[in-house]
Amino acid sequence: MATMDEMEEELKCPVCGSFYREPIILPCSHNICLACARNILVQTPDAESPQSSRASGSGVSDYDYLDLDKMSLYSEADSGYGSYGGFVSAPTTPCQKSPNGVRVFPPSVPQPPPQHHLLQHPGSLPPIPRNSCITCPQCHRSLILDERGLRGFAKNRVLEGVVDRYQQSKAAALKCQLCEKSPKEATVMCEQCDVFYCDSCRLRCHPPRGPLAKHRLVPPAQGRISRRASPRKISTCTEHELENLSMYCVQCKMPVCYQCLEEGKHGTHEVKALGAMWKLHKGQLSQALTGLSDRATEAKEFLVQLRNMVQHIQENGVEFEACLVAQCDALIEALNRRKAQLLSRVNKEHEHKLMVVRDQISHCTVKLRQTTGLMEYCLEVIKENDPSGFLQISDALIRRVHMTESQWGKGTLTPRMTSDFDLTLDSGPLLQTIHQLDFVQMKVPAAPMLQLEECCTQNNSATLSWKQPPLSTIAVEGYILELDDGSGGAFREVYVGTETICTVDGLHFMSMYKSRVKAFNASGAGQYSKTLIMQTSDMCKLNRMDPYICTLSEIQTCKGTFGPPGGPQTPTLRNSALASCMTVVKSFQHHYSNVLLQSPTALTPNPSASTVAWFTFDPVSAHPDIIFSNNNLTVTCSSYDDRVVLGSAAFSRGVHYWEMTVDRYDNHPDPTFGVARGDVLKDVMLGKDDKAWAMYVDNNRSWFMHNNSHTNRTDGGISKGATIGVLLDFTRGLLIFLINDEQQGPVAFEGLEGNYYPAISLNRNVQVTLHTGLPIPDFYTPGEADPNGSVC
Repeated sequence: MATMDEMEEELKCPVCGSFYREPIILPCSHNICLACARNILVQTPDAESPQSSRASGSGVSDYDYLDLDKMSLYSEADSGYGSYGGFVSAPTTPCQKSPNGVRVFPPSVPQPPPQHHLLQHPGSLPPIPRNSCITCPQCHRSLILDERGLRGFAKNRVLEGVVDRYQQSKAAALKCQLCEKSPKEATVMCEQCDVFYCDSCRLRCHPPRGPLAKHRLVPPAQGRISRRASPRKISTCTEHELENLSMYCVQCKMPVCYQCLEEGKHGTHEVKALGAMWKLHKGQLSQALTGLSDRATEAKEFLVQLRNMVQHIQENGVEFEACLVAQCDALIEALNRRKAQLLSRVNKEHEHKLMVVRDQISHCTVKLRQTTGLMEYCLEVIKENDPSGFLQISDALIRRVHMTESQWGKGTLTPRMTSDFDLTLDSGPLLQTIHQLDFVQMKVPAAPMLQLEECCTQNNSATLSWKQPPLSTIAVEGYILELDDGSGGAFREVYVGTETICTVDGLHFMSMYKSRVKAFNASGAGQYSKTLIMQTSDMCKLNRMDPYICTLSEIQTCKGTFGPPGGPQTPTLRNSALASCMTVVKSFQHHYSNVLLQSPTALTPNPSASTVAWFTFDPVSAHPDIIFSNNNLTVTCSSYDDRVVLGSAAFSRGVHYWEMTVDRYDNHPDPTFGVARGDVLKDVMLGKDDKAWAMYVDNNRSWFMHNNSHTNRTDGGISKGATIGVLLDFTRGLLIFLINDEQQGPVAFEGLEGNYYPAISLNRNVQVTLHTGLPIPDFYTPGEADPNGSVC
């Protein structure tokens, strides 16, 4: 709870900034001193204040607050305060500001002298000018006073008592109540006037003569005791001053007297006993204070936590700064060591160059000395005049000169070393690294949040969406999405990247997949998100009154129809079944915050019940020459060459059956029907490569084809209106074809396993329509294939 010191601001008037003196309650529930209320009164024009719009101080409902347009006439600004002097009868005078910044206007009529005021009847007030307006200094609501003036406002005796008790607890020595500036210590108290006086104010305002001579003056301490011991003042009605407030109007939320109920506007209102409502509101206030006290306690604890954080931040800052300095010093030391190593290499290169050049200088000097000596000797020999003597040595000298000249061959007079240093310091990467030197993320990311409203399944595909927690500030470089195998096995990565939404195709039909995602950055991978369980099947129980087992996306897109939206002649889904599906979804969303949809045990499909799957032709993966219509259920081709189109769903388990009717058949083409992998060739007949298992048929016979191998020629072809059925059984790995409800040939293919899409190939001479959601043919029952290839 707030202490007495913290309560002081609640006990000060918003106009004068001092403790409340005779506070009154405005209709907006704010308080103001009675004297301050007179100071901020302004006078409005007669035309702006018709009698019908005048307010009464009896209740909030009596007041008609001025609208913004009218307020703009009375104010210099939208704050509700301004120079109101334009509407005052006397010339305007400058307004002054209270300690709280509120403008205080001088009274429009002269105030009586203090002596005259003290001689008036207690509780009487000087007359208020006609058409006076007052504006609340806190909420800026304005109202026009009625003929009662400020007497129409109730006095807040509770606040007055709280202020008195607070002042008594705070002031050891009572102060004079009439000093204008720096109140002096009170010396006496008048019991009749209930005012504390200092000596100067007592002589000036309370002279001991006339009627005041009969007043009893007591010491301040005794006056404080007598004031505390005085009986509690009984509040009287503002409408009927002689009546005490004894009831409480529930509708107007204000105390009323007996006469208000007899003749006033509260006669038809609900009223209750004042004491009962007093106790009730006290209890409500106490209960509200309990919650506020809890918030204050939490705020104090939070402030302690913040102060501790300040200390920890300072300690961690010093520690981190020391660590940073140490790391930078280590980098500088490593750079200095590398600098010494590089300088050593430069010195070695320098010494090597000097040694080579000096060696060459020494060698060249010796050779030059020998050559010069030989030249001088030959010149002296040439000077001899004895022919026989000259000829005796001339041949040897000529050979020696030629040999010496040859020793100065090419390269001898070329420097063996350059003066340039062929060493270039590659400092660019290091400078770039230094410029990019920054703090790395020291924490791994928080666990992502899966957005359940955006996660859904459709056929055998699952779309998952996630995001980082709202308050997470840790950098994220990417995400890792993991799924199990649909049978409760180990998780495996299916996506790694920066996107926050991913669609996974090629999942098993009618399986419950667990999925989770985690974020990673340079510091590592964070925690996994909550595990999400999704059902990949669009399968529903056929022709049964049981609640359907549907995925959430199916229920949202079903729109009251059974089967794919927009499908031909789809029977209506019962409202009760749809409501049951929605109940299942809402129930599991309520009980499992991390589960999108999980079928309860009561709705687990019966193994003996027939299950069907809905799908269409897929325009995304089809060859561009394929032409789609009828909501992608009917296809033909614009080319005379065979083109392949796949179904929109892949199968990997269960038993599946679908049919295609021939809508147009011209010039005896060879359409092909079967299953294929997702990467099958689209511009050749189905079955030409090793990615398709098919049956192609003309108007007389059919063949099975896989990897361009033709087998099992069977009589019986197709024509316009014929029906081709395809039965794919993963429990036994079989593929069977039917024409007009009769099995065409033996079992076409065996040992099938993996993911297969329904597929056909056709040209412009054929048009077929797909029919899905069909039950397994009656002739096909669980069992083993007999030796001749038929199914039993």
